[in-house]
Amino acid sequence: MLAAGESTRARPLTLTKPKPLLKVAGKPIIEHNLEQLIGIAGEVFLIVGYKEEMIKKHLGSKFQGIKINYISQKQRLGTGHALALAEKHIKGSFIAMYGDDLYSGKDIKKCLKHRNCVLAQKRKDPERFGVLLTKGNKVKKIVEKPKSFVSDLTNSGLYVFDKEIFSVLKNIDKSSRQEYELPEAVNLLAQKQAVNYEEVKDFWVSIAYPWDLIEANEVLLSFLKNEASKKARIEKGAVLKGAVAVGEGTLIKSGSYIEGPVKIGKNCLIGPNCYLRPSTTIGDNCHIGQAVEIKNSIIGNNTNAAHLSYVGDSVIGDNCNLGAGTIIANLRHDWKNIKSLVKKELKDTGRMKFGIIMADNCKTAIHTSFYPGAKMNPGLFTLPGQIVKGDLE
Repeated sequence: MLAAGESTRARPLTLTKPKPLLKVAGKPIIEHNLEQLIGIAGEVFLIVGYKEEMIKKHLGSKFQGIKINYISQKQRLGTGHALALAEKHIKGSFIAMYGDDLYSGKDIKKCLKHRNCVLAQKRKDPERFGVLLTKGNKVKKIVEKPKSFVSDLTNSGLYVFDKEIFSVLKNIDKSSRQEYELPEAVNLLAQKQAVNYEEVKDFWVSIAYPWDLIEANEVLLSFLKNEASKKARIEKGAVLKGAVAVGEGTLIKSGSYIEGPVKIGKNCLIGPNCYLRPSTTIGDNCHIGQAVEIKNSIIGNNTNAAHLSYVGDSVIGDNCNLGAGTIIANLRHDWKNIKSLVKKELKDTGRMKFGIIMADNCKTAIHTSFYPGAKMNPGLFTLPGQIVKGDLE
């Protein structure tokens, strides 16, 4: 499992933690993927690099019966280089996958029917990805981010190989990005032997940018079941509709109105008189209070929005505090897609509704207002009445 990259496109969230540890639906991305491997793989080799100690500390040496091994990629020279580091540890057929996208065990099992396989998906935005040129059910070539349309069948970054791939990796050249790319190895392999592909039938969520976490959260919460811990308390007068999961030690006060799917963590104080709308995840030890509305958002651990605030289509990090009257706009007046700065260039998020990305340890003063698409670096704060039109760095 490849988990070494710095993920600069996912900043500011990745300034304080590696992308595989970013949470969706209450769990780090990498945990969701490891759960999909239960019953499929008994041992996992994690290629780590950026902030690797955080990943090692979080996962340890075993995850729900799966043995976890770590291989450090000291020089991050691309996905092909990362996979090559695992050669001496691999004995037969194996799964290679990104540790920071979301995959389904059902789709992984389909790929395991083949000696070599690429998991693929038809998308409306294939230009963002490598695309597959195919003949029948075989991959002939992967073309990286073509500028003109050649195919809408995109490469998910999940593969099945045998040891032959390692001899191929020794013969690939550096790409234009000066990296050894795994898709180029697939292209060479396809000249020697059959490389099949399987299409995604369950789900695959590519998480490249911080706003992709919102889609990932929506997808995972669509599987949520209605479940409240026996150690949670729900006062009379609180309304819970649909699938709502409530963690132990959490108190939901009277007047709270919660429309699932919504997941609430442990030891939270919810309400009174707040409104939690679908596809929202609240972390552990959070306070969501009087006249606060949250919709389609991720709220990190130890984060508070105590009164008179609106959060829509946003990601709020750990240990943040939203002052009274913090309002996050998530829709343009002209209904066009929201754009956000990535590496100093405006990037179309593909989302008509998108609020903000707030990294860990931030605070807003009273009556702070955010324009759609703004991002806030870790540890920053706003002034009373401040209008935030762009990124705070």
